[in-house]
Amino acid sequence: MTYASKVLDLAHQVAESQAEPVKQAAALVVASIRAGGVVNAFGSGHSEAIAMEIAGRAGGLVPSNRLTPRDLVLYGGRPPSVLTPELERDPAIAHEIYALAPVAPQDVFVLISSSGVNGAVVELATIVKDRGHPLIALTSVKHSTRMTSRHPSGSKLLDLADVVLDNGAPYGDAILDLPGGGSYGAVSTITSALLAQMVVTEAVDELVAMGERPPIYLSVNVTGGDEHNKALESRYAGRIRRGS
Repeated sequence: MTYASKVLDLAHQVAESQAEPVKQAAALVVASIRAGGVVNAFGSGHSEAIAMEIAGRAGGLVPSNRLTPRDLVLYGGRPPSVLTPELERDPAIAHEIYALAPVAPQDVFVLISSSGVNGAVVELATIVKDRGHPLIALTSVKHSTRMTSRHPSGSKLLDLADVVLDNGAPYGDAILDLPGGGSYGAVSTITSALLAQMVVTEAVDELVAMGERPPIYLSVNVTGGDEHNKALESRYAGRIRRGS
């Protein structure tokens, strides 16, 4: 139970220490949704799992999109061979990802990267801010501050965000020491998913407190789920995409 105990302890620490940034991030999400905007979540590698927590899942917000390097193939006509592990280090792809997305000025962005230093995510953050969108970063402050940026500007994701959510992961992500050196037992996915859901639920609570009915997905595996979801999705025709 060593791993579980450490993860639970870290989750409690993250929930407490990030309560105020979560409120700040939720306020940006609420403002965007009330203005007819969409939450655009980007992550590559394992961080894509966190974008999936935000976009298009049961109990989550309907006005949401998941952006990934795979969009270059699915929507941009690039060959699948372009999808290499090194792609996330290329700043140029950020321009394609943004251009391919159904973005509107009132949209808010959540960019997820524990290291926060790879070229694509830093360039996308730069584009997002240049276009005037609110930017929420979900990253590991401990890891990122020990890294050198791989972006030509020298900037990191946390340098560009309006709100930084710190997932509390250690440098290298893993939290158990390996005899003879090294570590194992990654944690960033768990704490990042916690923060993502905290932001979404806080935003929903704020909308309810304002007397509004939040556009929330039902599970497709409950009676009436498909009909409920399709009716809500029709409100955002041309603004959200599903199935990727």
